Amino acid sequence: MMIIEIDGYFNQALLTGKKCSEQQLRQMYRQADQLTFETRDFANMFCRLHNFNQIPYSEDIEVDFVLDTDTGKIYSQSY
Repeated sequence: MMIIEIDGYFNQALLTGKKCSEQQLRQMYRQADQLTFETRDFANMFCRLHNFNQIPYSEDIEVDFVLDTDTGKIYSQSY
């Protein structure tokens, strides 16, 4: 399992799902982004497409990757 953070101006969310590589995550991001009309709906679309689940948001949870919907960047946090 992995935890990813969706970080955007309109939406912050934490999602859990099957562990994948950064390259796979980029492909998943692009697919969800192409099908999303409103940025605030991105997390829900990503979950539906890739069988991820949304969990309650907390800044205290360490995430594997951050998907920045404002810039389109994907990065891992340093803890």
